Amino acid sequence: MAMESVIGLAYAMCRTLVMAPQKRMYLLGKGGKNQRNHFSFVDFFPIEEMAKEHKGLNIISMKEYLETRAMTGKLRNAITGEVEFPPGNRTDWDGIDGKDYDVLRGYLRNVSETATWNPGQCLPAFPSSGDHKDVEVLQKLVESARRSLPGGTPVKVDDPNPLGRLEETLAGRRDLCVYDERMQNLPIIHFQCNHKKKLRMLVHFYAFLFFENWKEDLWMKRFIRDHVHYVDEIQCAAARLVKTIRDHARKRDPNNPNGDFDAFHIRRGDFQFKATRIGADEIYENSKDELTPNSTVFIATDERDKKFFDPLRAHYDLLFLDDFKDELNGVNTNYYGMIDQLVASKGR
Repeated sequence: MAMESVIGLAYAMCRTLVMAPQKRMYLLGKGGKNQRNHFSFVDFFPIEEMAKEHKGLNIISMKEYLETRAMTGKLRNAITGEVEFPPGNRTDWDGIDGKDYDVLRGYLRNVSETATWNPGQCLPAFPSSGDHKDVEVLQKLVESARRSLPGGTPVKVDDPNPLGRLEETLAGRRDLCVYDERMQNLPIIHFQCNHKKKLRMLVHFYAFLFFENWKEDLWMKRFIRDHVHYVDEIQCAAARLVKTIRDHARKRDPNNPNGDFDAFHIRRGDFQFKATRIGADEIYENSKDELTPNSTVFIATDERDKKFFDPLRAHYDLLFLDDFKDELNGVNTNYYGMIDQLVASKGR
């Protein structure tokens, strides 16, 4: 989600996006020395291809940014105004650990304007142009907008009046974070991840970015839909699994010529909402009216003890990612969660 929002912000602001260096990401450090376990987002998404295909999207690595901007004296401390070079004059931060990453983040915050846009409190809004009148239009709109999610018929996406779309998108938020003239004139804007300040882009881009012009809004949604996807290695591995599952489902049921299967995402480990961590018997009771007895069901899950799913196995033909070791031979195991997601998305 965060990557989609970041790419959307960079495109909307017509700014160069600087990619973070390769590091160990949360829950993606498996394999020790046997496989790669330091990543950047370019390892998951076709970032370079997107930039080549779209002139309005310029993306560079952190190394290139530090070499061309920092080491040439173009970055200054936001408080003192003095030129500030990277810690130790280091420009290559790929493969860093958590401590080094904190050092780099501290430097970037020193030499950048940090945008304090909290997704839970404000809605980043982009005027139709850089004219101050359009900025004023947005600021006045939020004053008259209802601050609760409206019911009834959804607002038409091509309504030239942005008020209805704004009311829908605010969804209880009180303020707009307007990309105004001051921000437009800033040479560098840094969007930090700071849990203490609740600055974290863990939000869907379509519920986070608002455009006064409805055409720009639709264009951004289509751009993210069509271009922000996993790299071929991940997509192709998932496609091989989907084909195998469909062949399996067809073989089990001659009346299923398309090889249709159902899918669950059952999260069991790192789970924020404890009250919704329910047992498999309850999952069965909640879903049985939607499924066909004895049908093929794929379960994307982080639960290692597959006996947990016995209440479901009593009624369905269950399949898991673990059942497809041959199809996944040679694939980095840190990609498994993404492959799980793609396979489950193909369930009916």
